[in-house]
Amino acid sequence: MTLPAVMGAVLLTGYGGYDKLEWRTDVPVPLPEVGDVLIRIGAAAVNNTDINTRIGWYSKAVAEATDAGAATGIEGAGDDGWSGAAFTFPRIQGADACGQIVAVGEGVDSSRIGQRVLVEPVFRGHSRFDIRYFGSEVDGGFAEYARVPSVHAHRIESTCSDVELASFPCAYATAENILTRIGLQAGERVLITGASGGVGSAAVQLAKRRGAEVTAMAADAKAETVRDLGASQVVPRDADLESLFGSEYFDAAVDIVGGGQFGPILNALKRGGRYGVSGAISGPVVDLDLRTLYLKDLRLIGCTVLEPEVFPNLIGYIERGEIKPVVAATYPITDIAAAQEAFLTKRHVGKIVLVL
Repeated sequence: MTLPAVMGAVLLTGYGGYDKLEWRTDVPVPLPEVGDVLIRIGAAAVNNTDINTRIGWYSKAVAEATDAGAATGIEGAGDDGWSGAAFTFPRIQGADACGQIVAVGEGVDSSRIGQRVLVEPVFRGHSRFDIRYFGSEVDGGFAEYARVPSVHAHRIESTCSDVELASFPCAYATAENILTRIGLQAGERVLITGASGGVGSAAVQLAKRRGAEVTAMAADAKAETVRDLGASQVVPRDADLESLFGSEYFDAAVDIVGGGQFGPILNALKRGGRYGVSGAISGPVVDLDLRTLYLKDLRLIGCTVLEPEVFPNLIGYIERGEIKPVVAATYPITDIAAAQEAFLTKRHVGKIVLVL
């Protein structure tokens, strides 16, 4: 196959509003380097992290919820984040991607050409926390082609469409990673916040797959759909957890939301309970009574870097039909701003996917 010299891609040109997303058709096609593959992208999904990065929400100066500056950016946001390095522009975002390998670099078996793959969105280096994120530190899937280390391009054999498969990598890997980190077991009671979103709806399915009893937090209008995914019960997002469950009910919690429910969630955990977090869309700054933490022997577990077994396990679940894609809507990639606007209304269940 002869590769084109240029491709279409969405470039993030700086911190700010939707005007910082530019569809260009003159972006050079990246060439695979040693150990790399080049993927022709078929579909790529929208995630909170795309918007968080665009508006500068990962800056330590920001304390607002993620929707505070989603259309215009957040004043005062900058590069004082947790990565330790300034974010560089322009950047091709997109942590979720499904496509086909069309070229390989030195050291990669040419038999990989033609394979359909999902991209593992966290690229590991020489140590556990030496990582780069697809669509953040390196260019991602909002383009016709993406260069990826071969070890992070996982072959997938599935009857699912590219759109359906693109809904899996970031959200489901994040959810499975939390469940792995908190060690969720069959028969345990788990509380899942944001259960209608991409990560939350994935966590409901994956926790149910493990045999856990799932209580999900979601809007009333979405409760039936969330139950269909595996929740035993669904309570409102602003539920009074203490009046519903008391202070010794859940073995574990999966929190994607943060904000005002942080304290009540900890109170609802049993002694020795585990709290796993990988998001804070309702607000990153919370109140913590340290007595709740130490007197109940709780474990608070931050979850970003994927455990090595998470993505291979996820591929197996997909291929065996143990989990299903939840796609709320699709948009042409040229309509990425409209897709992000729809994403931010939070009226959907599951993922919004961009089609190339």
